Formats: sequence, C-alpha cells, structure tokens
Amino acid sequence: MDLKLVDPELIPALDAIPEFDIWADLTVTRQVSLQRSQAIAATLAPISSVTTSDYHVQQDSDDSVPVRVYRPVGHKENLPALLWIHGGGYCFGSMEGDDYSVKRMVEEIGCVVISVDYRLAPEFSFPVPLNDCYAALLWVFDNAHMLKIDKSSIAIGGISAGGGLAAGLALLARDRAEVSVVFQALLCPMIDNNNTSDSSFSVTDKRIWNRQSNLQGWMYYLGLQKTSEQEPYAASKYAAPSHASDLHGLPPAYIGVGSVDLFLDENRHYAERLNASGVTTQFEVFPGGFHAFEFYVPDAAISRLARDTHYSAIKRGLFG
Repeated sequence: MDLKLVDPELIPALDAIPEFDIWADLTVTRQVSLQRSQAIAATLAPISSVTTSDYHVQQDSDDSVPVRVYRPVGHKENLPALLWIHGGGYCFGSMEGDDYSVKRMVEEIGCVVISVDYRLAPEFSFPVPLNDCYAALLWVFDNAHMLKIDKSSIAIGGISAGGGLAAGLALLARDRAEVSVVFQALLCPMIDNNNTSDSSFSVTDKRIWNRQSNLQGWMYYLGLQKTSEQEPYAASKYAAPSHASDLHGLPPAYIGVGSVDLFLDENRHYAERLNASGVTTQFEVFPGGFHAFEFYVPDAAISRLARDTHYSAIKRGLFG
C-alpha cells in the first residue's frame, strides 16, 4: 500500500497500529479487537440518548443468537429499524465491540437498530453466520409490535464481513420472500472470495485488513482447507454475493468504501451491477481512506464525512 495515497490525517493512527498476526490465536485476536474498539469509544463523548435491551433469538436447534436492540430515548411511536451486522473478516468482531458505533448511529439517524452477535468462523463456517442473521431478521419482523418498530420499514446493513453478510441476507430475503427489506447499507462489504481484482492485490500492509488476511478469512468462512491463491472457487451467492447472477428485485442500496481499500473494485463492480439491474444504488468512494478508517480514526475529517454520508443514506432509505 502506497502511504502517499492515504489521507494524511489517518497516517498517525495507522503508524500507531502494531503489526499483529491476527491468525496466530483467534481467541486473543477477538479479545484485542474488542479492547481496541472499547479504547476508541472511551476517547469519545458518552451517548446517553439511546436505550438498549438484550434478547436471545432461538434457532431451529437449541442454539440462540444474542441481539441488542437500540432505541432513541423519548420515542414511543413505531420507528423504522435497521438490522446491523458487525465486521471482522467473518472470524472476529462482536456486538459488544460495535456498541458505541451503533449508539452513535441511532442518535444520528433516529431509528431503532438491532445488532446481531452471529456465530463466527472457523468454528461456525457458512451458512451458520448468515442463518443467524436471517433468524434475527425474521425475529425483528415477527416481533415488530413488541419492539415498537414499523415492520414495513426494515433495513439491513453492516461493515466489512458484516456488509458481506448484509448483501447475502438481502439475496436470501428476496429469494425466500418471508420478510420485505426496504434498504441495504453496505460499508466496505467483503463480497468476493476470489480476490482477482486489481485492488485486491493493492493492500499488503499487516497493520490493516490486507490481501493475506482476506484470503484466510474467506478460507475459514467457506470451510476450506487452504487459502485460495489458486483456481477461483465458486462459492454460494449467499456467501459471496459477487457470484450472484441475478440482482433484480433487491432493495435499494448504499455502498461506501475508501479509495485505499482492497475491496474498492469488488464494491464498485457490485454497485454497477446493482444499478444495471434496476436496483437504485448510491456508491461513494472516500479518497485516502483505508479499510474501515471511519471507525479506526473517528475524529478525522474524512471519517466524519464518511459517517455523515453513511447515515444520510440510511436515513433516506428508512424515512424517505
């Protein structure tokens, strides 16, 4: 990665990130990921205008999926809702790690957000994480009255692997036709396991999500035995939405990504295909942004711009 291409305001934060082998011990990586998110949140102003309630969504088996419902204080009427899916390469990240960023989202957008703590690969490879998210989506729809949400205005969204899960969830919801999704917000979504685009080769810096991390994350998510620097692997469209041959009938979309993100090309291509299929799609590139920069360096001008753009798109998608 050419650091000259990175926004100067992001460089100090990038320099402060130690090189760390995230795959050496995933238990440690998950702890470090949570600690990093909480440390960033601790530097920001507390948010007191959002209430939270925790639930468990039962699966077909004895398993249950934790979800956290966030609601703006003082709103008694039914509100639009967003099902939010955290990132972490399908292998780490958590509902707890996204707690502050989701509260900020609720405060800025004014909707209810339901954050889902799906099970992680490699312990639970595809389709388990997606099925967890789908169960949460059905639960939101079926419990709209209890949650005081408008069941005709439910959106889905996520960042990175969460964006990939949200894109897969949009396809699954369309095909099963059990619940209507009005909007999909895909922040730097991880949607192409084959990693053959130009941008997929462009980031090797070990301090951020890079090509090798991406190959490993996909290997674990797809339940493969080795990374795929080989023949392209025809993953399910629900796992890797870039493989979907038919994008007609999907909900309107927002896709936002930094210009120094290895997902840039696959995100642009997906946005182009969505628009060509008649799916109204807003695609935004933030010059100088590396992967998930707006959450790593929340006070940078580019991060504030990105979040404002994300939130405005979601607000339009939910409230019109």
